[in-house]
Amino acid sequence: MNFVSIRIITSDVARLVDFYERATGARATWATEDFAELRTAGATLAIAGTRTVPLFAPGSARPADNHSVITEFLVDDVDRVHQHLTGFVTEPTTMPWGNRSLLLRDPDGNLVNFFTPVTPAAVEKFAR
Repeated sequence: MNFVSIRIITSDVARLVDFYERATGARATWATEDFAELRTAGATLAIAGTRTVPLFAPGSARPADNHSVITEFLVDDVDRVHQHLTGFVTEPTTMPWGNRSLLLRDPDGNLVNFFTPVTPAAVEKFAR
């Protein structure tokens, strides 16, 4: 098995794509006005409009209703991400497990964590 993507359902695809393009530096590939993907080396973030939900199962997903999932991005410099997203975020914090993390909410209220390993153990864990 290979983990491939996470999909966020939103009522405003363009707004969410703009946020994630600015946050990650990745450019989205648009399939339709209701579906775009931001591809990274490890996985893809898919962003889909509410009109796509009935294609899977009507009523199965609601936009801006996430209260338990945190989408995480490994970045080279979390402090640079913080500077780029001023106005959206709190200050970066170094966690006990060795990552410097920046937790914020995207425009739909979904939790997003950008992190950079900073201790030798954390750096080794994410070495590729």
